[in-house]
Amino acid sequence: MVSDRMRACVVIPARHASTRYPGKPLVPLLGKPMIIWVAELSARAVGQTHVHVATEDNRIAEVVRAAGFSALMTSASALTGTDRLAEAAQMIDYDIYVNVQGDEPLVAPADIRRCIALKTEHPDMIINGLARIGPDENPNSVNIPKVITTEAGVMIYMSRSPLPGFKEANNAPSRYMKQVCIYGFNREELAAYAGFGRKSTLEQFEDIEILRFLDLNRRILMYECSPGSLAVDVPEDVAKVEMALRARGAA
Repeated sequence: MVSDRMRACVVIPARHASTRYPGKPLVPLLGKPMIIWVAELSARAVGQTHVHVATEDNRIAEVVRAAGFSALMTSASALTGTDRLAEAAQMIDYDIYVNVQGDEPLVAPADIRRCIALKTEHPDMIINGLARIGPDENPNSVNIPKVITTEAGVMIYMSRSPLPGFKEANNAPSRYMKQVCIYGFNREELAAYAGFGRKSTLEQFEDIEILRFLDLNRRILMYECSPGSLAVDVPEDVAKVEMALRARGAA
């Protein structure tokens, strides 16, 4: 458990008006709203009082508060989850804000704690998770952001196209890495992100919000997370995520 001295929290951005999947945070997984799965796992990393859900929707806020968690009301006009996090960071005072996406109901608490530890060690860098793309996942899927880094783990680029590319078949990568939506920021970084005032060109092309930090000249340190992470991007993902939850003994 993270101590109060570290002043770290988890903020889960949860938008009801999702373009691809409206109402996604409240979709039931094995009978429990997805946002509550994520909040409970986050609480195992930082403690329940340090878990906050940032939302524009009263329906989500009511479910979150009924489960004993904090709900922060943010604007409907937030461009991305990170912009919503920047709004929330003005309401609560912490040194480290960990963004855990509300559609990651298999997130590992140890990976959240690792994010906090790395942000503590590297306060001048954004922290973001990655994991190997599983054998049942398609690297060509536009729903999976792929990432490449330097050998030291600093992000070079992230794309919905397969990365890295290759010219000769014998140079094809043996594995692809995908983004895991656990991010570590401080308040200044979030303010700079929101202060950009719009989506950056690359961010708009790819629909990957972390790319805005490249135009802000911020370095992003990627770290490997536990295998088996699955996000609910579209309704078809629900069945496979429920299967994974059952495999972990959830009920």
